[in-house]
Amino acid sequence: MENMKANVTLDAKGLACPMPIVKTKKAMTNVEAGQVLEILATDKGSSADLKAWAEKTGHQFLGTIEAGDVLKHYVRKASDEETVEKKHPHVIDNAGLESKLGENIVVLDVRESAEYAFHHIPNAISMPLGELEARLDELSKDSEIYVVCRTGSRSDLAAQTLTEKGFTKVVNVVPGMTSWTGVKESL
Repeated sequence: MENMKANVTLDAKGLACPMPIVKTKKAMTNVEAGQVLEILATDKGSSADLKAWAEKTGHQFLGTIEAGDVLKHYVRKASDEETVEKKHPHVIDNAGLESKLGENIVVLDVRESAEYAFHHIPNAISMPLGELEARLDELSKDSEIYVVCRTGSRSDLAAQTLTEKGFTKVVNVVPGMTSWTGVKESL
């Protein structure tokens, strides 16, 4: 998990409260919805501060990795699309997916790699939505594919894309990882 992929990195090392939050707020205006911001900080209080700020503003605090004296915080910028009405016709809830985990299915996690790294369903394939079309050849059109993301919105878009590309057994999982109570792994 040390080589976490982020879209944008903010250096807030040496800054004390409230500056890591001030800098993060400003940096977030240049981050696109769905992208991951990595915040490098040395202020030990920045962990709780960034988590609270992310929750208050609707962004997703993914977690923190300690690298010596540096704290690497990861925050995913929220998007308006995450509240858009679902369109893919085949949907299952989290409990339904959990009951199928022992079967011969594919769980496709379309969240960003940083989101996947901190917690994911065991044996799920990580394929961020932005990479999906370029990596379709890694999936079999004969497989029963359950697509999961954080809230069911990105997975809905991914399920629609898979269906458009000829995959016929595709199911969107809602509400997704925000409410997942089953077994989880991390890298």
